[in-house]
Parts: sequence; structure tokens; C-alpha cells
Amino acid sequence: MRRLPGQLGPDQLDASLSPRGQAQTVTAAPALVRQIDAATLRGVIDAHARFLAGLNGGRRANLSHCDLVNADLEGADLTQAEMTGARLAGALLGRAKLDRAVLYAADLRNADLRAASLKQADLRGACLRGANLSRADLALADMRPGRMATQDNQNGFRLVVHEEEPGDLDYAVTTGANLGGVQLSGILPTDLRDTDLSQALLNGARMRGASLDGADLSGASLGQADLRGASLKRAVVAGADIGDAGLDTGALKDTIPAPPPIVYIDDEPVHELIAEHELWCDTDGLQGSTRRLEQTDFRAMRTLKGRRLTALRAQGSIFFGLDLSGAQLQGADLAGADLRTAKLVNADLRGVRLVGAQLVRADLSGADLGPLAIGEGRVVRSDLTRANLRQAVLTGAKLKRARLLEAELDGARLDGADLEQAELEA
Repeated sequence: MRRLPGQLGPDQLDASLSPRGQAQTVTAAPALVRQIDAATLRGVIDAHARFLAGLNGGRRANLSHCDLVNADLEGADLTQAEMTGARLAGALLGRAKLDRAVLYAADLRNADLRAASLKQADLRGACLRGANLSRADLALADMRPGRMATQDNQNGFRLVVHEEEPGDLDYAVTTGANLGGVQLSGILPTDLRDTDLSQALLNGARMRGASLDGADLSGASLGQADLRGASLKRAVVAGADIGDAGLDTGALKDTIPAPPPIVYIDDEPVHELIAEHELWCDTDGLQGSTRRLEQTDFRAMRTLKGRRLTALRAQGSIFFGLDLSGAQLQGADLAGADLRTAKLVNADLRGVRLVGAQLVRADLSGADLGPLAIGEGRVVRSDLTRANLRQAVLTGAKLKRARLLEAELDGARLDGADLEQAELEA
């Protein structure tokens, strides 16, 4: 329980009971709410900017209990700001910086927090019901339950509570949010597809029926979490503690566990097959050999940076998190492959086939996905039809004539990308 200035702490609760001997609850505490006009708010934010820069006249923003309902704070830098109990329902906070901010028991219902940064923020007792947290970064945020209390001579001890459960994320949109290392107990929203929950502390969290398809649960602690009815297709569970979590039979069937130390294809180690493939590439097929490597877990390779993998046939294979920077993958068939969070910086992907591939949060900056010449007047276009490129980085990538029909590009960075004559949805 957080004690407000001049109020009683947990060690004094017995003395603050009402005459009937019980604590009372209120849904609002009007005396606590502070009104703030636009000019004053701008002054607070400007002074806070000077505080963050270490300049004279700087002052840490104190917006505790301020009425900021529907306020436009988009892109504001409120790092380390004190915002305990702030009323931010419906506020526009897209791309705002709220790292290490104190938002204890704040009301953030229906707030727009898309792409906001809330790293290490204190969100204990905050209400996020209906908030949009798409692409928000909540790494190491504290979202455990919390309560505020007031005390007066007439009514004694009173709890200040939201109309909804503190910590409630019901109906919040969290697609693609980073919840790595978050501390949370209680209910999680239904839609957690492709969410980063790595190292998250989710002990006892109620996640019944949640969609966790494609979520990264690496190293997450899910002790006694309720995952009955949850969908975990393609979820990465490497190092996750899920031993005593409530799960349906077969729920982990389609998940991705920790990578094996070594992978064999027909009794041959995959690293030897890759070496043979490179020799085949280097000698124009005169030496070495090429094999079909569908459904192969390449994570055992640790890295494929700079490797020569032209015409690799690896449909449905797993490259999750691998470094393929500068790799030569011209004409490769990677349809349905899992390349989430993979690093493909400056990779040669001309004429690649990535139909239905998973490329969520992959880094393809500077990659060449243009057409591959295969003879005079003949080219093979890169095909990313139905590929999932949510939050992928395509800065400076070459996508000339690439097929991107039905591709998911929500949150993808395309600044500086060459999309000349690319096929996109109308």
C-alpha cells in the first residue's frame, strides 16, 4: 500500500479504522484531484526537460493526482516523472517516454500508449483496462497490485480504488508489446500474440483462454499461472518455468523449446551439411552438395552471419533470433520459416521466397530483397506474400518489385526503403 504525503502507513492501519472498526473504500477522492490547465502543463513538461538535461531551472515533473483525462501528451518525455494517482483515462500517450516514471495507482483506462516506453515504470495498482499498448515497451515494469489510502477524522481509513480492478488489463491491446521482465499478478488480456514476455514474472497470472501465439516466453516464470484454454502455437518457451502452470493436455505441442545442442539430418550434423552447401555454392555445383533442410532448427548453429546459403531450401525451418547479417540467401526458399527477431542486416535476399514466413521484430535494415537475375531478360522476384513483418525493421532495405501481397506490416519501419514497383495491397 502506498502512503500519500501526510497519510497513514500500513503500520498505522489499526488506528485509522472507521468507528465501526472496518476500513472503508471510495471510488474517488475529490480532494486529491488537482486541476491543471494546458499552459501550466506545458510549463511542467518544459521544466522537466531541463531537469532531465541537468540544466538550471529544471524541476522533476510532479503530476500526482492531476486531472489529465483525454490530455494530449503524445511523444512527451516524462522519464522519472511523479504521476501517482494521475487521472489519465483516454489520454494520448503514443510514443511518450515514461521510463522509470511513478504511475502508482494511475487511471490509464482507454489511454493510447502505442509505442510508448514504460521501461522500469512503477505501475503498481494502475488500471489499464482498454488501453492500447501495441508496440509499447514495458520491460521490467512493476505491475503488481497496489492500493492508495486516505484518512480523515470523520471517516477514518479509506481505500482509494478504481471503478475497475487495479492492475486490470482486460480488453487492453498488447499486440507486439514488450513485457520482458515485467512483474505482474492477476489477469492478463486475451490477445498476447507475438508479445515479448521474455523473463517476465507471471506467477499466478490468470491467462485462461489467452492467445499467446508467437509470444516469446523465454525464461519467463509462470508458476501456478492459469493457462487453461490458452493457445501457444509457435510460442517460444526456452528456459520458461511452466512446471506447475495450469495447462490443457497437449498445449505445448506446437511451442518452440530450447534449441538442441546439435541437429542431425539423416545422421549427418547440420553444420556439416551447411559446410557442404557452401562448397557447392563456391564451386558452382562442381563440389559439395545441397540438401533439402525443411523443418530444421537452425538455432543449433548459434550464428549464420556471413554464410553462403544461396538457393537454400529450408521451408518451415526455425531461425528464431539467429544472426544472419550479411548472409547470402539469393533464391532461397524460406516459405513458412520462423525468422522472428532474426538479424538479417545487409543480407542478400534477392529472389528469396518468404511466403507466410514469420518475421516479427526481425531486423532487415539494408537487406536486398530486389529481383534476382537468372538469365538474359529473366528475373525472380522476392515473394513475401502473407509474411508477418509486424514491427520488423526495413530501414534502407531494397524491396524493388517485391511481392508483399497480404503481408502484415503493422509497426514495421520502412523509412528509406526502396519500394519501387513493389506489389502492395491497394
